Amino acid sequence: MSATSGVSMWLRLRRWADRFAAYLPIVLMGLMAMTTYWLVRNAPVATEALSERPPRHVPDYYMHDFTVKVFGADGRLKSEVVGTEGRHFPDTDTLEIDEPRIRILNEDGRLTTAVAKRGLINADGSEAQLFDKAVVVREPMTNKQGVTLPRTELQSDFLHMFANTEEVRSHLPVVLVRGAGDRFTGDGLAYDNLDRVIQLTGRVRGTLLPRQDKNKP
Repeated sequence: MSATSGVSMWLRLRRWADRFAAYLPIVLMGLMAMTTYWLVRNAPVATEALSERPPRHVPDYYMHDFTVKVFGADGRLKSEVVGTEGRHFPDTDTLEIDEPRIRILNEDGRLTTAVAKRGLINADGSEAQLFDKAVVVREPMTNKQGVTLPRTELQSDFLHMFANTEEVRSHLPVVLVRGAGDRFTGDGLAYDNLDRVIQLTGRVRGTLLPRQDKNKP
């Protein structure tokens, strides 16, 4: 091969290399665009799986040494809840409370108080589940008909209160103390204050104290 042919070949290779260098950025940008398109098409599968995951039962906020009050439409105080620490769970919209102290006033003004080691309150405060050494007390009062309603106390390791219907239920052993000292025990309880019905289930035992005659000295 002559020198002239060698120079011509080298010039052609040089021109081809220059053209390749000029188009190289375009080729790389095309490859990047294709890679990005592939990632976008495949990413939604993982995103949808993540969005369908059920919410975990973890608190979204805490409260310390707090008081929560619930008022009726007429502005009357219906209930008050005090606790040392509260944890709100968004998946169930409930408030878990350490050492709850609850006060409830019904339409007649009768006061009900409750304490426990731990409580679980629903969103509108109409239900309260009390755990571990729970005590619910309905204070005595005289109603509009002039009937005196005695003090009633319930003791159990679980009491489920319904504020709107004035009911208390339990599937665990319960102690009921009524008036001056009448005492009953049972394996479960269904207490309906509106209908004035107390139902003890399981092994039921009771002690009734003799009524004192006020006419006697």
